[in-house]
Amino acid sequence: MVLLRFILLRLLGGIAMLLAVSALIFFMTEVLPGDVATRILGRNPDPERLAILRATLGIDRPLPLRYLEWISGILQGDFGNSLISGQPVTETLGRRVLNSVLLGALALAIYVPLAVLPAIAQAVNRDGPLDQAISALSLAILSIPDFLLATLVLIGFVVLLPVAPARSIVEASSTWGQALHAMILPAATIALVMATYAMRYLRDSLIEVLQTDYIRMARLNGIPQRVLIWRHAMPNALVPFLNVTALNLTYLFGGVVVIEQVFSFPGFGALMVGALLQLDVPMIQATVLIAAAVYILSNLAVDLATLALNPRLRHVG
Repeated sequence: MVLLRFILLRLLGGIAMLLAVSALIFFMTEVLPGDVATRILGRNPDPERLAILRATLGIDRPLPLRYLEWISGILQGDFGNSLISGQPVTETLGRRVLNSVLLGALALAIYVPLAVLPAIAQAVNRDGPLDQAISALSLAILSIPDFLLATLVLIGFVVLLPVAPARSIVEASSTWGQALHAMILPAATIALVMATYAMRYLRDSLIEVLQTDYIRMARLNGIPQRVLIWRHAMPNALVPFLNVTALNLTYLFGGVVVIEQVFSFPGFGALMVGALLQLDVPMIQATVLIAAAVYILSNLAVDLATLALNPRLRHVG
């Protein structure tokens, strides 16, 4: 009962936060210099044509009413039309979101073992040569900007060792094999960036758990090291890792624009930045709202995963 109440409260809180973010996004974009009609007609438009277009677009009505109509349209899957292309925002969003979801899924598949396995090796060999070597390597990677790391990966696996294409183009006609081949380099780069952060948190958390009394008692009882790590220590050490992963999911869906640009990948992040540069208000509203939704859902998923890993929290009133 407590668990169901917690889930319900978190869902309601997430919905309320998303509504608050949507209102903030809408009102902030509406106060940008010039309105939609001015951006469509260009500089110094004819006042009569401007008034007619404003009435046609409905932007001559009160702002709260337009916000309610915008939210109503979103609930029906209508984000409006792009000011640049004139096409429905959902048509452009659909393909870009799918590209980013595929890229994110591949990056996460690489990220998890890339973060977990070195962290375990470091925790088991604390302060040893292996621990110090992995720490030095992770610090070196963390000190490299994303664009430079992506460029180094591009040079290494396209120029020196040509195993992947220089441009990660994914089209509607691409097969799964072609898409996977095109996305492997940007996905590996993203996974490497995310894993270096998460690995350090997991290492420290694992070291702390391995020093607890119940782990020491289990070791004295002859439980094998592999079972001790995976069954007893890992579930209790994963909470910080999951929190970092939640932030990484948001990074996956909007913060990888630099990496997308280096590999020419048509993803969600590049679409968001392009909309901001072109002041395409309907596209800005849609992309920022989706990024906020990903962040809120990621944190909700982490809370539920934390409850699953630590049953004692389920009974906390």
